[in-house]
Amino acid sequence: MMITKMNRGFRALSASAALSLLLMAAPSAFAATPKDTLVEGFAFDDILSMDPAEAYELSAAEITGNTYSLLVRLDINDTSKIKADIAESWSVSDDHLTYTFKLKPGLKFASGNPITADDVAWSFERVVKLDKSPAFILTQFGINGGNVTEKAKATDPNTFTFTVDKPYAPSFVLNCLTATVAEVVDKKLVLQHVKPVTPSADYKYDNDFGNAWLKTGFAGSGPFKLREWRANEAIVLERNENYYGDKAKLNRVIYRFMKESSAQRLALENGDIDVARNLSPTDLTAIEKNPKLASTSAPKGTIYYMSLNQKNANLAKPEVQQAFKSLVDYDAIGKTLIKGIGEIHQTFEPKGMLGSLDDNPFKLDVAKAKELLAKAGLPNGFSVTMDVRSVEPDTGIATAIQQTLGQAGIKVEIIPGDGKQKLTKYRSRGHDIYFGNWGPDYWDPHSNADTFTTNDDNSDTSTNKTLVWRNTWTSPELEKQAKAALFEGDATKRGAMYQDIQKKFMEASPFVILYQQTEVAGYRKDVKDFKLGPSFDNNFVWPISK
Repeated sequence: MMITKMNRGFRALSASAALSLLLMAAPSAFAATPKDTLVEGFAFDDILSMDPAEAYELSAAEITGNTYSLLVRLDINDTSKIKADIAESWSVSDDHLTYTFKLKPGLKFASGNPITADDVAWSFERVVKLDKSPAFILTQFGINGGNVTEKAKATDPNTFTFTVDKPYAPSFVLNCLTATVAEVVDKKLVLQHVKPVTPSADYKYDNDFGNAWLKTGFAGSGPFKLREWRANEAIVLERNENYYGDKAKLNRVIYRFMKESSAQRLALENGDIDVARNLSPTDLTAIEKNPKLASTSAPKGTIYYMSLNQKNANLAKPEVQQAFKSLVDYDAIGKTLIKGIGEIHQTFEPKGMLGSLDDNPFKLDVAKAKELLAKAGLPNGFSVTMDVRSVEPDTGIATAIQQTLGQAGIKVEIIPGDGKQKLTKYRSRGHDIYFGNWGPDYWDPHSNADTFTTNDDNSDTSTNKTLVWRNTWTSPELEKQAKAALFEGDATKRGAMYQDIQKKFMEASPFVILYQQTEVAGYRKDVKDFKLGPSFDNNFVWPISK
């Protein structure tokens, strides 16, 4: 189904580019991609919205990361540092409560409207008042609908101030502002598309702040403009001529929806696409042997895990949770299913992050698991379902785990589906077991520590839907420790605090963390300066040329 109409300007594409767009619908014979266009094969079925205030999926982060600007960005060459984006400079008050940003003068949105501090303030306001999934990244600083206009405000056209409730470590606050939820939207443009809303007990505002339109629309100032998103078909980006930095080297980037690794490899070999993004170890090896192709990789902050919903009485038993951790053949998965595309990693802080713990204590031990199940009163096992996204290596890993769980009498029915289906069910706590991935919202250890420990409201109506909330689990002790680590100014001590949290988490939690992703991509050798970043919102496409 076509989600959004083609922009009138897009109709002026060359015949070859138009042909490339048509190729997205079906496999084809050899057809070289246009010189001014990059075509990527990519499985982006997890996207639910393109609104920065709502988008909370890895694929959406890549698109908005290339089409919207931020006050500050993560320095991908040194992830311990923050660098300027539309902010020219910033300062932090002595009490660590007020952050003042001076904007670069003369900047414009893609629409031609000037970028002002008022746009920044309104972008923060709409995030907080809409209160969608990623809003907690801002609201955790004591910001709410009643005080946001005072806490996040423009003091003049080029000055924005952000006031937090407690003296957090400044690096933590600044890292949060590199998250996609802090992307700046064009207030004047979005206000032209606002829809009226009848206030209710759950939503007290009389408009949607342009959310319905921005689900598929665009109001940014990044190197590219979002021209079109067709769910499970194509995403089209076009160069933003009003971009204030180095202009994109290509006229457009097309993401062609391709779920299967083998289809991506074949399309890459035939020249139908320039880049293949979701490759299995087997297809990656084939690409590396092809003289016309090349590959690249980068460690990602993304971790893959299984989570056990505590609404299921069997899965809520601590012995069952520990049994699951002994019913995964980590070695076999590492040597085959994720060879070259991941590394076994059994806790929630990824390698490369402050406080990461390089400790993998679990291994396949069926006898131990059976003893634990017997202690739980389940000596013969039980039946359960597992929700899995229909993409590799997820389905292959899920099948392997299904087999090892079966050795202890746990009968698993795998329920496959696309990313949107799985996420919707997961976010409503409707699963038994969920197999999926998680990437940090910002490059600070609190991002993962928070979502894996914090659950202030375990009711189904909670607005803070962290991963532990989704699995109906609470751990007040770990939550308290995670919050305390926010105020430790000494990086070494702070890192040690997160390591202690992770050790306790591994021993008693309904999560089986499996591996950390190594993102890989294959590409044709005429593609220049293709690089993968540390997180999906840092997979920048504007430096690429052909």
